[in-house]
Parts: sequence; structure tokens; C-alpha cells
Amino acid sequence: MSDFADRAAALAGADPAMARRLAGGDLNEVIVLATVDGGQCVAKAGPDVRAEAAMLRAMGEAGMPVPRVIAAEQGVLLLSHVENDGAPGWPDLGAKLARMHGLRGEAYGWDRDYRFGDVVLANARTDDWRQFWWRQRLVETARPLGGDWLRRIEALGPVFDDILPAAPAVSLLHGDLWSGNILWRNGRLAALIDPACYYGHAEVDLAMLHLFGTPGEEFYQTYGALEPGWEQRRAAYKLFPALVHLRLFGSGYAGMVDRLLTQLRV
Repeated sequence: MSDFADRAAALAGADPAMARRLAGGDLNEVIVLATVDGGQCVAKAGPDVRAEAAMLRAMGEAGMPVPRVIAAEQGVLLLSHVENDGAPGWPDLGAKLARMHGLRGEAYGWDRDYRFGDVVLANARTDDWRQFWWRQRLVETARPLGGDWLRRIEALGPVFDDILPAAPAVSLLHGDLWSGNILWRNGRLAALIDPACYYGHAEVDLAMLHLFGTPGEEFYQTYGALEPGWEQRRAAYKLFPALVHLRLFGSGYAGMVDRLLTQLRV
């Protein structure tokens, strides 16, 4: 295994020879270790493991099932292993996500910036949601792309004045809520993993949930109905993860970004 596996095993008091890789881990190495008591723990590499640990704790305090943080040091995030079987429970997720989104913050953003690979999430706090989403999420993410991509993103300011709320409820967000970050067990939510938390409009998490698929209809029976105009807002909120994928994984996501920008008429 890797140097990371050796460091993780030392932190967990485990045998690195018994480590196995977990599926996924597009940006950071993730392994499972056998512990001395016969159990298992998960070790994840990352550029800011203490920040991720704090996010997991924040979601846990908001009533969301998350892995327990065992340690976060030396570039290793050590977590309890969550048993999961892939059997979804959309009503359970809807109820728990609604509860977490009901936890209010004082301003949009977070107490520190975060990143996906080389994509920085600028989290400076503000009370202007439209500006936060446009400048700190979209313009900053599109800037390294330059050219027509950046020009079209910069043209979105007046569009957002019409379709985004200026001051939606300041909700605690997971920040990267796609299906791969949801663990299920026996038709219930087992845990949410790999957060990129900040405070923002709750519909951001829902847009990400719809980026690569669609939750079961029963999800909204427990989450609750959305406010009118959500269809246009969803395109605006899907645009950020689409740009992130374009930056990280290349031109295969150009069509997705273009479609969303066209839908927003820029």
C-alpha cells in the first residue's frame, strides 16, 4: 500500500498489510483498516482533514447520521466504518435533510475556505446570497477556464437578480450531496459522507441531489414542497458542480455546463 496507508494504520493502531481500498475516492485516497478489536475504520486522505472533521461534527450536531470522527491529523481523517447495503430510504433522507436545513446560521458561507482538488470554494461570509453564489461560487470557479466560459458566467449577475432570492433562509448545507455521498442500510439513511459544508440556500443541496439522477418521489413527501420558481433556480444551482466537474475531469462536462448556461439564457 501507500505511504498514506502506513500513516493511517499507525494512527489507527492497525496492520497496513490488511488495508483495502474503497471504491470511489476520485480526489482523495480512501481505505478500510481492520482494528485490533476486530472492527473496522475508514481512513481518508485530504488537504484539510481537520476542516472536514469539523463539518462532519456540525452535521452530526444537526441530527444528521454521519461517521464518527476518530482522529484528524497528519493528512489522515480516521472515521468509524458505517455498514451500508445500498438499499435506499428516500423518506428517511427527506426528513433528516429537512431537519438539518432547518438549522440556521448568521450569514452565508463558512469560517474557512475549502477545496475540491484544485478548485477552491471561497467561503467568505456575507449577507448577500446572490453575490455569494455568483461571485464566490461561479465566477471564482470559472476564472481559470477563461474565455467564453468566464464571459458567460460574468453575464449572470443581472439574471440572478431576477431568479435568485436575495436573502433565503441561512441553512446548513452538506455542499456535495450526490448519490455517492449517501450511505443506505435497510431502507434507511445510514450516513452522509464527504461534506463540503457551508451556510446557504437549502435548494443548493437539492440541485446537487438531482445532478446525476433523481431521488424517489417519496423524498419530497417528507422533505416538503419547494417554493415557486425552483425550476429556474435549480439550473443556477446545478451550474456550480457542473463547473467543478469541467475543471477537475475535463471537456466531457462541457456539454452539461453549456446546457445549463443556455437554460439561464447567457
